[in-house]
Amino acid sequence: MSASNSGAGKGASHGAGVNTGTGAGADVGDLGQSLRDIRKQRGMTLTDASERTGLPVSTLSKIENNKMSLSYDKLLRICNALEVDISELFSGSSAAPKPAMPVPSGRRSINRRGTGYAINTPSYSHLYPAADLLNKRSVPIIAEIHARSLADFGELIRHPGEEFAYVLEGTIDLHTDLYAPVRLDTGDSIYFDSGMGHAYIAVSKGVCKVLSVCSSEDEHMEAHFADKVETLPAAAAPAPVKKRKAR
Repeated sequence: MSASNSGAGKGASHGAGVNTGTGAGADVGDLGQSLRDIRKQRGMTLTDASERTGLPVSTLSKIENNKMSLSYDKLLRICNALEVDISELFSGSSAAPKPAMPVPSGRRSINRRGTGYAINTPSYSHLYPAADLLNKRSVPIIAEIHARSLADFGELIRHPGEEFAYVLEGTIDLHTDLYAPVRLDTGDSIYFDSGMGHAYIAVSKGVCKVLSVCSSEDEHMEAHFADKVETLPAAAAPAPVKKRKAR
């Protein structure tokens, strides 16, 4: 989704690791402590974590001490390295390994207005709804965009999967490294390959807010949902077009 131009490890930004500003009911848990606890549960040193994530030891240390906050792509990198679900990182507890295919459970998560897990940086404020659910096939994020130029935003970010974005409020420009910038107004949406470098830039005055849904890495996802598609009954299918005979 977004990043900022810090010195060590771009995509993370200096400041409090997790704080509010997105909603009065936002969860402001200690992300740094959660990362430290899970890293130690894995028996990993900061050097081990650095080698697995590709992030400098100094950057990880700042994150663990809540002196640097994270963008979505860096969160994914850390979660993949620690083999932990993003919701486990938010909660600070490591659950059982995720199954190869989710078992239908009728699970759901309800978030009231302004609630979720909040992470703020100079470039954006992220609110993660459904942060209590593990092994989600997609990650919803409500993002308030602060950056008003690419210089403010810093390095374009990228993460595996695909992303759907719907503009809730204001006007934004979506910059990518493969296409010319596209302007999106309130009510507009875009679906794109999030492996492209990308950045959301606020254009209009006032609040610019986007609902972003990022797909998780799961090679069975498409096949799983394809199996759930029901064939329309014949009555609902469009009638075939009858050809007229030439006279």
